[in-house]
Amino acid sequence: MHGAAQPEASETGEAYRRKRYGALWLGLFLSILASLPAIVAWAPQMTDYPSHLAGYKVLLDHGSDPWLTYYFLFNWEWTGNLGAELLMVPLAPIFGLEQAGRLIVAAIPFLTGLSIMAVAWSLRKRIGVGAILAFAMIWSPSFLMGFLNFSLSLALALFAFALWVRMEGSPWRHVVFVPISFAVWLSHVSGWGIMGVLVFGYEWTRRRSWLDWIPFTKPWPLIFPLVPMLAGMGANSKMSYGRWGVLEYKWQILYRAMRSYDQVFDITSLCLVVAVIAFALFSKRFDMRAGWAALLLLILTLIVPRQIFGGDYADYRLSTTALLVACLAIDWPVPRWGMALAGLLFTSRIAVTTVVWYQDAQTASQMIKAMDHVPEGARVATAVAIPRWQWKFGPFEHFGSYAVVRRSAMENSNFALPDVHMLAMRETRYRFNDPTQRILFSPNQRIDLRKFKPARHADYLWFIGDVHPVAVPDGARIVFSTPNSFLARLPDAVDLANPADGS
Repeated sequence: MHGAAQPEASETGEAYRRKRYGALWLGLFLSILASLPAIVAWAPQMTDYPSHLAGYKVLLDHGSDPWLTYYFLFNWEWTGNLGAELLMVPLAPIFGLEQAGRLIVAAIPFLTGLSIMAVAWSLRKRIGVGAILAFAMIWSPSFLMGFLNFSLSLALALFAFALWVRMEGSPWRHVVFVPISFAVWLSHVSGWGIMGVLVFGYEWTRRRSWLDWIPFTKPWPLIFPLVPMLAGMGANSKMSYGRWGVLEYKWQILYRAMRSYDQVFDITSLCLVVAVIAFALFSKRFDMRAGWAALLLLILTLIVPRQIFGGDYADYRLSTTALLVACLAIDWPVPRWGMALAGLLFTSRIAVTTVVWYQDAQTASQMIKAMDHVPEGARVATAVAIPRWQWKFGPFEHFGSYAVVRRSAMENSNFALPDVHMLAMRETRYRFNDPTQRILFSPNQRIDLRKFKPARHADYLWFIGDVHPVAVPDGARIVFSTPNSFLARLPDAVDLANPADGS
């Protein structure tokens, strides 16, 4: 079960080679297909993406853009959450900020697909049905929310694990993995942790007995990022299980492990994946070299806090990763039609995501025209109406951050908390960052924007939502609107002068 698969008795050597390399080409095709949503949409339609893009804008232009320097503070720190930021430094000058961001988003699912194949090939010298099934977890809830650094680190962790397997017995493995551990950690600390779990699970299968302590020492080349973490380099030590009941919340992140845009479709997909994993496990077609890691990741999903190091959904990220790794553990020879069915799950899910992204991008292209009516350096209060319960991921919750990207504005939906993010607001007398843009509403609830606090400190109010407010701030004048948004100039708006001129 742990070695390379052998041809079945009924197969000739040539037939086996065609089947083997046919699966490899299928995996490559699916890896390319995984980038399709980012190709068809003019901008990634992820929940958090616009605010990340605004952070990159400040990172690159702080000190040279007078308005960004006037409104924001930026404190560069070497910490385990810099994957996309480090890529932006060389890419943005070449492609421009927005296209560089789109390129990074397109590259991550492609790299994740390749990393899945790398692990499968390193373990068994072939691409099996488990690897093809694992593709369905590439567009995870974490990725759809816009956790770019984590998603990139997961791909790097899988590549690293594949290399660990390939370098079995090499005297250079420990030397090579010291810098690799730092590279994965710099992308995101959670990816570094997943890499450690994968390596430990693999080494655990080589134990001589249950009392063998050697597997605990094998991953020692991966521990060195602990040094900057213990030194406090950019680490936020706060942890929390959230305000809701832990058991109820943990159950929610388990059955939402494949959440995307349609509840019935997503839960059906999850049930199919779990059923295949269960069948492989009970029929002893489960490779424990990856299986132990899948089990550990599931346990960690249940026990780790929701918020770690200032990041949210630390446990939710692991639930889908546990499924992905469990799929990689499936060692079940199937005919070509079985591979096709496994690929069909991924292609159907990517088709849904592609259609939704294209439609949301069309809506976004209309809403972004509001920026033509906003002067450079304005203060924009964004109000986003969000249903209290919805299954699909809303792409516009942080859309107001495009005011920072396009107009160097001061805007209130950015990730800008001191000691949590490198970005912070210079003005601290009042709160003007995420989540002040959110207006959670229930069915039949009336939204009165006269009570919207951020508007008291702004020149413009940008409302986004599928419901229409019953009132706007007194004296506000709507200067632009779409079916689900409007921009209003507020009565206390000021004519702006460039802060570099001393005004």
